Amino acid sequence: MCAVNVITRISNVLIMDRRHFLKQSSLASSLFFVPSFVKAFENSLTTSFGYKRLVIIQLSGGNDGLNTIIPFNNDDYYRNRPSIALGKNDIIKATDELGFHASLLPLKKLYDKGYLTIINNVGYPNPNRSHFRATDIWQTASGSDQNWQTGWIGRYLDEYGSKPYNAIEINDSLSLVLKGQKSNGIAVKDPYILFKTSQDPYFKNVLKYYQDEHLSEHNLGYLYKTMIAAESSAKYIFEKHKTVSNTFEYPGNAFGKQLKTTAKLINSGIETKVFYSSLDGFDTHAGQLNSQARLLKVYAESIEAFVSDLKQQGTFNDTLIITFSEFGRRVKQNAANGTDHGAASNLFIIGNQLKTPGFYNKLASLSDLDDNGDLKYNVDFRSVYATVLDKWLAVEDKTILNKSFSKLDFI
Repeated sequence: MCAVNVITRISNVLIMDRRHFLKQSSLASSLFFVPSFVKAFENSLTTSFGYKRLVIIQLSGGNDGLNTIIPFNNDDYYRNRPSIALGKNDIIKATDELGFHASLLPLKKLYDKGYLTIINNVGYPNPNRSHFRATDIWQTASGSDQNWQTGWIGRYLDEYGSKPYNAIEINDSLSLVLKGQKSNGIAVKDPYILFKTSQDPYFKNVLKYYQDEHLSEHNLGYLYKTMIAAESSAKYIFEKHKTVSNTFEYPGNAFGKQLKTTAKLINSGIETKVFYSSLDGFDTHAGQLNSQARLLKVYAESIEAFVSDLKQQGTFNDTLIITFSEFGRRVKQNAANGTDHGAASNLFIIGNQLKTPGFYNKLASLSDLDDNGDLKYNVDFRSVYATVLDKWLAVEDKTILNKSFSKLDFI
């Protein structure tokens, strides 16, 4: 059979099953349609992956850092927030100046055990206050005047990865942070569903036609390699995931389920270095008090179960958890009892190998704000990344971040 007829037959299969496949497959958005993905399988490891793991959590929407870690003795705080400031009886005091939101009691327990470092005033020069653009900046580690098409974890995979599952996002689609030039991570919300999808007739039919016609040198070789790799990854993740059980009860919400899946994968010994999760809803322009309290409770209770699970299985010592938000909120409340988009905010580091647990630095001045009425940053978020890459993942941070940044002393 001529090559043209074979291509036509394969194309008909693709057209016939495409709609069915797209409806159910996370592979479609996380892996399948990324041409550079296949190259990940042609690279060998350039350095040992080691055993340490990194878990990154994004509080999406711009969490209000001032009502997360509260400067309860600061008159400027109450002056700027007459309706939404948290009083001394509504917080959990940590120092003589700063306290936790009452919903963060589980986090305060980690703080008391030395498992938490809080870095205040994290940001970058000329901050952007658009959700999409600010998220891109944090996920790519670019400057605010740069538009990069690869994420910082994606570039880490380019240099040191060998398989898509070396970095996993617990979601249905893959974020920019895990996309590299040559290699990508993989999005997996439910390992079982991902595995079942990989067994879909769509895959089997295309592979059958490909193998039957021996088109090894044709451009469709890319398609074949991609689907074989996707099927292999899905099977590996599922097989590892089902070997362990969670030992702690997690909250029944979506974020709790993300961390439950992450814990099972970590405890299974999977060859994954980076996990990425997110909790949405922090864009609190109106009625902030109730919505933020609810979200912080979801976050803290899920983190508590997650850390307890890892400790029980002996994997907490080798896991570092970073929680960030793409920006903080304006210091002054708005007319709707909420806060508008701001700039610098706090960042949490959770682990059992912290050199400086507690508060890493002081809160920026509330009386010396930038021209937009926001906290001034004094810690570049890329210094946090550089520190994690260098001291935790033991790789060359400058190669991945495309620039040298000063290292911090929290690990």
